[in-house]
Amino acid sequence: MHGIRTMFRCVLLICLLGVTALVEAEPLSFDAALELATRSSPDIAVQTASVEAAQSASVAAGRLPDPKLTVGIENLPVTGEEKGSLTRDFMTMRKVGLMQEVPNSRKREARAAAAEAGAARAQAERRVSILTVRRDTALAWLDRYYLERRGVLLDELERENQLFAQAVQAQFAGGRGMPADVIVPKQEAAEIADRRDELASEIAKSKATLRRWAGAAGDEPLAGDPPALPIDAEHLRGHIHEHPELAVFVPMTQMAQAEVHEAEATKRPDWGVELAYGRRGAAFSDMVTLQVTLDLPVFTRTRQDPQIAARRQELTRVEAQREAMLRDHTQELDAELAEYEVTTRQLARLREVHLSLAQQKVDYQFASYRAGKADLAAVLNARRELIDARLKELEVEGKRTATVAKLYFFYGAGATDRKALPDEGGSR
Repeated sequence: MHGIRTMFRCVLLICLLGVTALVEAEPLSFDAALELATRSSPDIAVQTASVEAAQSASVAAGRLPDPKLTVGIENLPVTGEEKGSLTRDFMTMRKVGLMQEVPNSRKREARAAAAEAGAARAQAERRVSILTVRRDTALAWLDRYYLERRGVLLDELERENQLFAQAVQAQFAGGRGMPADVIVPKQEAAEIADRRDELASEIAKSKATLRRWAGAAGDEPLAGDPPALPIDAEHLRGHIHEHPELAVFVPMTQMAQAEVHEAEATKRPDWGVELAYGRRGAAFSDMVTLQVTLDLPVFTRTRQDPQIAARRQELTRVEAQREAMLRDHTQELDAELAEYEVTTRQLARLREVHLSLAQQKVDYQFASYRAGKADLAAVLNARRELIDARLKELEVEGKRTATVAKLYFFYGAGATDRKALPDEGGSR
Protein backbone atom coordinates (compact mmCIF):
# COMPACT_ATOMS: atom_id res chain seq x y z
CA MET A 1 0.00 0.00 0.00
CA HIS A 2 2.84 2.35 0.90
CA GLY A 3 4.51 1.63 -2.46
CA ILE A 4 1.29 2.47 -4.33
CA ARG A 5 1.02 5.81 -2.51
CA THR A 6 4.65 6.61 -3.32
CA MET A 7 4.10 5.78 -6.98
CA PHE A 8 0.95 7.93 -7.04
CA ARG A 9 2.86 10.89 -5.56
CA CYS A 10 5.62 10.52 -8.16
CA VAL A 11 3.09 10.46 -10.99
CA LEU A 12 1.33 13.50 -9.53
CA LEU A 13 4.65 15.37 -9.22
CA ILE A 14 5.57 14.59 -12.81
CA CYS A 15 2.16 15.82 -13.97
CA LEU A 16 2.52 19.03 -11.96
CA LEU A 17 6.00 19.64 -13.41
CA GLY A 18 4.63 19.07 -16.88
CA VAL A 19 1.79 21.53 -16.29
CA THR A 20 4.28 24.07 -14.90
CA ALA A 21 6.47 23.69 -17.98
CA LEU A 22 3.46 24.20 -20.22
CA VAL A 23 2.47 27.31 -18.28
CA GLU A 24 5.96 28.79 -18.44
CA ALA A 25 6.47 28.02 -22.13
CA GLU A 26 4.63 31.04 -23.49
CA PRO A 27 4.82 32.27 -27.08
CA LEU A 28 7.41 34.98 -27.63
CA SER A 29 6.06 38.30 -28.88
CA PHE A 30 8.20 41.07 -30.35
CA ASP A 31 7.93 43.29 -27.25
CA ALA A 32 8.48 40.35 -24.88
CA ALA A 33 11.68 39.42 -26.72
CA LEU A 34 13.00 42.98 -26.38
CA GLU A 35 12.14 43.15 -22.68
CA LEU A 36 13.67 39.74 -21.97
CA ALA A 37 16.88 40.58 -23.83
CA THR A 38 17.18 43.93 -22.09
CA ARG A 39 16.79 42.36 -18.63
CA SER A 40 19.07 39.36 -19.13
CA SER A 41 21.77 40.47 -21.59
CA PRO A 42 25.35 39.93 -20.34
CA ASP A 43 26.44 42.73 -22.69
CA ILE A 44 24.35 45.20 -20.70
CA ALA A 45 25.58 43.69 -17.42
CA VAL A 46 29.16 44.43 -18.51
CA GLN A 47 28.31 48.07 -19.15
CA THR A 48 26.35 48.33 -15.88
CA ALA A 49 29.43 47.15 -13.99
CA SER A 50 31.47 49.79 -15.83
CA VAL A 51 29.01 52.47 -14.73
CA GLU A 52 29.23 51.30 -11.12
CA ALA A 53 33.03 51.29 -11.26
CA ALA A 54 33.23 54.76 -12.81
CA GLN A 55 30.76 56.22 -10.30
CA SER A 56 32.69 54.71 -7.40
CA ALA A 57 35.98 56.02 -8.78
CA SER A 58 34.55 59.53 -9.16
CA VAL A 59 33.90 59.72 -5.39
CA ALA A 60 37.63 59.66 -4.65
CA ALA A 61 38.73 61.85 -7.54
CA GLY A 62 39.95 65.32 -6.62
CA ARG A 63 40.40 64.44 -2.96
CA LEU A 64 43.64 65.02 -1.09
CA PRO A 65 46.01 62.03 -1.04
CA ASP A 66 46.26 60.02 2.17
CA PRO A 67 48.58 61.47 4.83
CA LYS A 68 51.86 59.72 5.52
CA LEU A 69 53.22 58.61 8.86
CA THR A 70 56.95 59.12 9.39
CA VAL A 71 58.86 57.26 12.08
CA GLY A 72 62.65 57.31 12.53
CA ILE A 73 65.78 58.21 14.47
CA GLU A 74 67.77 61.33 13.71
CA ASN A 75 71.45 61.96 14.42
CA LEU A 76 72.27 58.58 15.99
CA PRO A 77 75.99 58.49 17.00
CA VAL A 78 77.97 55.71 15.31
CA THR A 79 81.48 56.50 16.71
CA GLY A 80 82.95 57.70 20.01
CA GLU A 81 81.79 57.15 23.56
CA GLU A 82 78.11 57.83 22.65
CA LYS A 83 78.14 55.24 19.86
CA GLY A 84 74.69 53.61 19.51
CA SER A 85 73.14 55.59 22.35
CA LEU A 86 69.70 57.16 21.92
CA THR A 87 69.94 59.47 24.97
CA ARG A 88 73.50 60.72 25.52
CA ASP A 89 73.95 63.02 22.55
CA PHE A 90 71.80 66.16 22.54
CA MET A 91 71.20 65.91 18.76
CA THR A 92 69.78 62.37 18.83
CA MET A 93 66.01 62.17 18.54
CA ARG A 94 63.37 59.48 18.13
CA LYS A 95 61.02 61.08 15.69
CA VAL A 96 57.36 60.50 14.77
CA GLY A 97 55.40 62.75 12.42
CA LEU A 98 52.62 63.21 9.88
CA MET A 99 53.08 64.42 6.31
CA GLN A 100 50.34 65.69 4.01
CA GLU A 101 50.85 66.40 0.31
CA VAL A 102 48.49 69.02 -1.16
CA PRO A 103 48.18 69.15 -4.98
CA ASN A 104 47.10 72.58 -6.16
CA SER A 105 43.36 73.25 -6.33
CA ARG A 106 43.16 73.47 -10.13
CA LYS A 107 44.73 70.06 -10.50
CA ARG A 108 42.27 68.55 -8.02
CA GLU A 109 39.30 70.21 -9.76
CA ALA A 110 40.49 68.90 -13.13
CA ARG A 111 40.82 65.35 -11.78
CA ALA A 112 37.31 65.52 -10.30
CA ALA A 113 35.92 66.80 -13.61
CA ALA A 114 37.69 64.02 -15.54
CA ALA A 115 36.25 61.40 -13.18
CA GLU A 116 32.71 62.79 -13.54
CA ALA A 117 33.12 62.78 -17.31
CA GLY A 118 34.31 59.17 -17.11
CA ALA A 119 31.15 58.19 -15.23
CA ALA A 120 29.00 60.03 -17.79
CA ARG A 121 30.84 58.26 -20.60
CA ALA A 122 30.20 54.87 -18.99
CA GLN A 123 26.48 55.71 -18.79
CA ALA A 124 26.41 56.79 -22.44
CA GLU A 125 28.17 53.59 -23.50
CA ARG A 126 25.70 51.56 -21.46
CA ARG A 127 22.86 53.27 -23.30
CA VAL A 128 24.45 52.35 -26.62
CA SER A 129 24.78 48.76 -25.43
CA ILE A 130 21.09 48.62 -24.47
CA LEU A 131 20.01 49.99 -27.84
CA THR A 132 22.34 47.58 -29.66
CA VAL A 133 20.87 44.62 -27.78
CA ARG A 134 17.31 45.76 -28.50
CA ARG A 135 18.05 46.39 -32.17
CA ASP A 136 19.79 43.04 -32.69
CA THR A 137 17.03 41.23 -30.79
CA ALA A 138 14.43 42.92 -32.98
CA LEU A 139 16.31 41.92 -36.13
CA ALA A 140 16.63 38.31 -34.94
CA TRP A 141 12.90 38.13 -34.10
CA LEU A 142 11.94 39.65 -37.45
CA ASP A 143 14.26 37.33 -39.37
CA ARG A 144 12.68 34.27 -37.79
CA TYR A 145 9.18 35.70 -38.24
CA TYR A 146 9.52 36.15 -42.00
CA LEU A 147 11.28 32.82 -42.45
CA GLU A 148 8.39 31.08 -40.73
CA ARG A 149 5.94 33.00 -42.92
CA ARG A 150 7.80 31.57 -45.90
CA GLY A 151 7.19 28.14 -44.37
CA VAL A 152 3.46 28.86 -44.17
CA LEU A 153 3.54 29.93 -47.81
CA LEU A 154 5.28 26.70 -48.80
CA ASP A 155 2.57 24.75 -46.97
CA GLU A 156 -0.03 26.62 -48.97
CA LEU A 157 1.84 26.02 -52.20
CA GLU A 158 2.10 22.33 -51.39
CA ARG A 159 -1.68 22.11 -50.94
CA GLU A 160 -2.18 23.97 -54.21
CA ASN A 161 0.21 21.58 -55.92
CA GLN A 162 -1.83 18.61 -54.72
CA LEU A 163 -4.94 20.16 -56.28
CA PHE A 164 -2.90 20.87 -59.41
CA ALA A 165 -1.81 17.21 -59.53
CA GLN A 166 -5.43 16.05 -59.23
CA ALA A 167 -6.48 18.37 -62.06
CA VAL A 168 -3.68 17.09 -64.30
CA GLN A 169 -4.62 13.50 -63.48
CA ALA A 170 -8.25 14.26 -64.39
CA GLN A 171 -7.14 15.79 -67.68
CA PHE A 172 -5.08 12.72 -68.51
CA ALA A 173 -7.91 10.38 -67.53
CA GLY A 174 -10.21 12.31 -69.87
CA GLY A 175 -7.82 11.72 -72.75
CA ARG A 176 -6.75 15.38 -72.99
CA GLY A 177 -3.19 15.13 -71.77
CA MET A 178 0.14 13.43 -72.26
CA PRO A 179 1.48 10.69 -69.94
CA ALA A 180 4.47 12.90 -69.09
CA ASP A 181 2.10 15.55 -67.74
CA VAL A 182 1.40 13.43 -64.69
CA ILE A 183 5.11 13.63 -63.75
CA VAL A 184 5.24 17.44 -63.74
CA PRO A 185 3.32 18.02 -60.44
CA LYS A 186 5.54 15.42 -58.77
CA GLN A 187 8.62 17.31 -59.93
CA GLU A 188 7.19 20.55 -58.60
CA ALA A 189 6.43 18.85 -55.27
CA ALA A 190 10.08 17.74 -55.07
CA GLU A 191 11.22 21.32 -55.73
CA ILE A 192 8.96 22.58 -52.95
CA ALA A 193 10.43 19.93 -50.63
CA ASP A 194 13.96 21.14 -51.50
CA ARG A 195 12.95 24.69 -50.68
CA ARG A 196 11.44 23.50 -47.39
CA ASP A 197 14.72 21.79 -46.40
CA GLU A 198 16.70 24.95 -47.13
CA LEU A 199 14.17 26.98 -45.19
CA ALA A 200 14.35 24.62 -42.20
CA SER A 201 18.10 25.21 -42.02
CA GLU A 202 17.64 28.98 -42.14
CA ILE A 203 14.97 28.85 -39.42
CA ALA A 204 17.28 26.80 -37.19
CA LYS A 205 19.99 29.45 -37.63
CA SER A 206 17.53 32.23 -36.88
CA LYS A 207 16.47 30.48 -33.67
CA ALA A 208 20.10 30.21 -32.61
CA THR A 209 20.53 33.96 -33.19
CA LEU A 210 17.40 34.75 -31.21
CA ARG A 211 18.60 32.51 -28.35
CA ARG A 212 21.78 34.60 -28.25
CA TRP A 213 19.68 37.57 -27.15
CA ALA A 214 16.51 36.16 -25.54
CA GLY A 215 17.92 32.96 -24.03
CA ALA A 216 15.90 29.74 -24.05
CA ALA A 217 12.76 31.72 -24.91
CA GLY A 218 14.20 32.09 -28.41
CA ASP A 219 13.01 28.53 -29.14
CA GLU A 220 9.41 29.27 -28.18
CA PRO A 221 6.76 29.87 -30.89
CA LEU A 222 6.46 33.47 -31.98
CA ALA A 223 3.33 35.40 -31.06
CA GLY A 224 1.75 38.30 -32.88
CA ASP A 225 2.96 40.38 -35.79
CA PRO A 226 5.75 42.97 -35.92
CA PRO A 227 4.73 46.38 -34.56
CA ALA A 228 4.36 49.34 -36.88
CA LEU A 229 7.44 51.39 -35.98
CA PRO A 230 7.06 55.06 -37.01
CA ILE A 231 9.67 56.53 -39.36
CA ASP A 232 9.90 60.23 -40.29
CA ALA A 233 12.78 60.75 -42.72
CA GLU A 234 13.01 64.52 -42.29
CA HIS A 235 12.97 64.25 -38.50
CA LEU A 236 15.70 61.62 -38.58
CA ARG A 237 17.94 63.75 -40.79
CA GLY A 238 17.37 66.81 -38.59
CA HIS A 239 18.35 64.93 -35.40
CA ILE A 240 21.31 62.91 -36.65
CA HIS A 241 23.56 64.68 -34.13
CA GLU A 242 21.55 63.03 -31.31
CA HIS A 243 22.63 59.54 -32.32
CA PRO A 244 23.50 57.58 -29.13
CA GLU A 245 27.02 56.76 -30.32
CA LEU A 246 27.66 60.46 -30.95
CA ALA A 247 26.35 61.23 -27.45
CA VAL A 248 29.31 59.27 -26.05
CA PHE A 249 31.63 61.96 -27.41
CA VAL A 250 30.13 64.62 -25.13
CA PRO A 251 31.69 63.15 -21.95
CA MET A 252 34.75 62.04 -23.95
CA THR A 253 35.33 65.68 -24.93
CA GLN A 254 34.75 66.81 -21.35
CA MET A 255 37.27 64.24 -20.13
CA ALA A 256 39.87 65.37 -22.68
CA GLN A 257 39.31 69.01 -21.70
CA ALA A 258 39.73 68.14 -18.00
CA GLU A 259 42.99 66.36 -18.79
CA VAL A 260 44.22 69.47 -20.62
CA HIS A 261 43.36 71.56 -17.56
CA GLU A 262 45.16 69.10 -15.30
CA ALA A 263 48.25 69.25 -17.49
CA GLU A 264 48.12 73.06 -17.45
CA ALA A 265 47.77 72.97 -13.66
CA THR A 266 51.16 71.24 -13.37
CA LYS A 267 52.72 74.66 -13.95
CA ARG A 268 51.31 75.71 -10.57
CA PRO A 269 53.29 74.33 -7.62
CA ASP A 270 51.98 71.60 -5.35
CA TRP A 271 52.92 71.80 -1.71
CA GLY A 272 53.11 69.65 1.37
CA VAL A 273 53.35 70.02 5.13
CA GLU A 274 54.97 67.82 7.77
CA LEU A 275 54.61 68.03 11.55
CA ALA A 276 56.98 65.87 13.62
CA TYR A 277 57.74 65.32 17.29
CA GLY A 278 61.30 64.42 18.32
CA ARG A 279 62.01 62.83 21.69
CA ARG A 280 65.55 63.20 23.08
CA GLY A 281 67.27 62.00 26.19
CA ALA A 282 66.05 63.00 29.65
CA ALA A 283 68.76 65.65 29.94
CA PHE A 284 67.59 67.45 26.81
CA SER A 285 64.39 69.11 25.66
CA ASP A 286 62.08 67.37 23.18
CA MET A 287 61.67 68.96 19.76
CA VAL A 288 58.78 69.80 17.42
CA THR A 289 59.39 70.21 13.69
CA LEU A 290 57.08 71.95 11.20
CA GLN A 291 58.19 71.67 7.59
CA VAL A 292 56.59 72.89 4.36
CA THR A 293 57.62 71.66 0.91
CA LEU A 294 56.88 73.42 -2.38
CA ASP A 295 57.32 72.14 -5.94
CA LEU A 296 59.38 74.32 -8.25
CA PRO A 297 58.19 73.85 -11.86
CA VAL A 298 61.12 75.73 -13.38
CA PHE A 299 61.80 73.45 -16.38
CA THR A 300 58.41 73.86 -18.06
CA ARG A 301 59.78 73.79 -21.62
CA THR A 302 60.99 70.21 -21.24
CA ARG A 303 58.51 68.88 -18.69
CA GLN A 304 55.08 70.57 -18.45
CA ASP A 305 54.78 72.09 -21.94
CA PRO A 306 55.19 68.76 -23.83
CA GLN A 307 52.55 67.16 -21.58
CA ILE A 308 50.16 70.05 -22.18
CA ALA A 309 50.70 69.78 -25.94
CA ALA A 310 50.04 66.04 -25.82
CA ARG A 311 46.74 66.53 -23.96
CA ARG A 312 45.64 69.20 -26.41
CA GLN A 313 46.35 66.89 -29.30
CA GLU A 314 44.25 64.23 -27.58
CA LEU A 315 41.38 66.71 -27.37
CA THR A 316 41.80 67.47 -31.07
CA ARG A 317 41.75 63.73 -31.82
CA VAL A 318 38.49 63.23 -29.91
CA GLU A 319 36.83 66.15 -31.73
CA ALA A 320 38.02 64.85 -35.11
CA GLN A 321 36.85 61.34 -34.26
CA ARG A 322 33.40 62.68 -33.43
CA GLU A 323 33.24 64.52 -36.74
CA ALA A 324 34.27 61.35 -38.58
CA MET A 325 31.57 59.33 -36.79
CA LEU A 326 28.98 62.01 -37.56
CA ARG A 327 29.80 61.67 -41.24
CA ASP A 328 29.67 57.87 -41.01
CA HIS A 329 26.23 57.96 -39.40
CA THR A 330 24.99 60.55 -41.87
CA GLN A 331 26.07 58.27 -44.71
CA GLU A 332 24.54 55.25 -42.98
CA LEU A 333 21.26 57.10 -42.37
CA ASP A 334 21.04 58.19 -46.00
CA ALA A 335 21.73 54.63 -47.16
CA GLU A 336 19.13 53.12 -44.81
CA LEU A 337 16.52 55.71 -45.81
CA ALA A 338 17.22 54.98 -49.47
CA GLU A 339 16.78 51.26 -48.75
CA TYR A 340 13.55 52.00 -46.90
CA GLU A 341 12.16 54.07 -49.77
CA VAL A 342 13.07 51.58 -52.51
CA THR A 343 11.71 48.57 -50.60
CA THR A 344 8.49 50.49 -49.87
CA ARG A 345 8.01 51.13 -53.58
CA GLN A 346 8.97 47.56 -54.51
CA LEU A 347 6.56 46.09 -51.97
CA ALA A 348 3.68 48.23 -53.23
CA ARG A 349 4.46 47.30 -56.84
CA LEU A 350 4.68 43.58 -55.98
CA ARG A 351 1.28 43.63 -54.29
CA GLU A 352 -0.51 45.87 -56.76
CA VAL A 353 1.03 44.63 -60.04
CA HIS A 354 3.29 41.58 -59.99
CA LEU A 355 1.21 39.28 -57.80
CA SER A 356 -2.03 40.19 -59.55
CA LEU A 357 -0.56 39.64 -63.00
CA ALA A 358 1.18 36.42 -61.99
CA GLN A 359 -2.10 35.00 -60.63
CA GLN A 360 -3.96 36.02 -63.76
CA LYS A 361 -1.30 34.37 -65.90
CA VAL A 362 -1.66 31.09 -63.98
CA ASP A 363 -5.44 31.19 -64.33
CA TYR A 364 -5.26 31.90 -68.07
CA GLN A 365 -2.61 29.27 -68.76
CA PHE A 366 -4.42 26.59 -66.79
CA ALA A 367 -7.72 27.43 -68.54
CA SER A 368 -5.97 27.15 -71.91
CA TYR A 369 -4.41 23.84 -70.84
CA ARG A 370 -7.80 22.42 -69.84
CA ALA A 371 -9.19 23.54 -73.19
CA GLY A 372 -6.29 21.84 -75.00
CA LYS A 373 -4.86 25.16 -76.27
CA ALA A 374 -1.63 25.15 -74.20
CA ASP A 375 0.85 22.58 -72.96
CA LEU A 376 1.59 21.85 -69.30
CA ALA A 377 5.05 23.49 -69.46
CA ALA A 378 3.43 26.90 -69.91
CA VAL A 379 1.21 26.27 -66.87
CA LEU A 380 4.18 25.16 -64.81
CA ASN A 381 6.23 28.20 -65.77
CA ALA A 382 3.36 30.48 -64.82
CA ARG A 383 3.00 28.74 -61.44
CA ARG A 384 6.73 29.09 -60.76
CA GLU A 385 6.54 32.80 -61.54
CA LEU A 386 3.68 33.13 -59.05
CA ILE A 387 5.60 31.22 -56.38
CA ASP A 388 8.68 33.37 -56.91
CA ALA A 389 6.56 36.55 -56.74
CA ARG A 390 4.97 35.52 -53.44
CA LEU A 391 8.33 34.58 -51.96
CA LYS A 392 9.77 37.85 -53.25
CA GLU A 393 6.98 39.72 -51.49
CA LEU A 394 7.98 38.15 -48.16
CA GLU A 395 11.66 38.83 -48.83
CA VAL A 396 11.11 42.51 -49.63
CA GLU A 397 8.69 42.97 -46.72
CA GLY A 398 11.22 41.39 -44.35
CA LYS A 399 14.04 43.57 -45.69
CA ARG A 400 11.89 46.70 -45.34
CA THR A 401 10.86 45.84 -41.79
CA ALA A 402 14.48 45.15 -40.80
CA THR A 403 15.51 48.53 -42.22
CA VAL A 404 12.76 50.22 -40.22
CA ALA A 405 13.99 48.50 -37.04
CA LYS A 406 17.57 49.70 -37.63
CA LEU A 407 16.37 53.26 -38.15
CA TYR A 408 13.96 53.18 -35.21
CA PHE A 409 16.34 51.91 -32.54
CA PHE A 410 19.33 54.15 -33.31
CA TYR A 411 17.96 57.16 -35.17
CA GLY A 412 14.29 57.31 -34.26
CA ALA A 413 12.03 57.20 -31.22
CA GLY A 414 13.49 53.89 -30.04
CA ALA A 415 16.76 55.67 -29.19
CA THR A 416 15.03 58.13 -26.83
CA ASP A 417 12.32 55.97 -25.27
CA ARG A 418 13.11 56.21 -21.54
CA LYS A 419 10.70 53.39 -20.68
CA ALA A 420 12.75 51.04 -22.86
CA LEU A 421 16.04 52.01 -21.18
CA PRO A 422 16.03 50.54 -17.65
CA ASP A 423 17.90 52.34 -14.88
CA GLU A 424 18.86 55.13 -17.26
CA GLY A 425 20.44 57.06 -14.47
CA GLY A 426 22.60 54.17 -13.31
CA SER A 427 22.49 52.64 -9.87
CA ARG A 428 22.83 55.87 -7.98
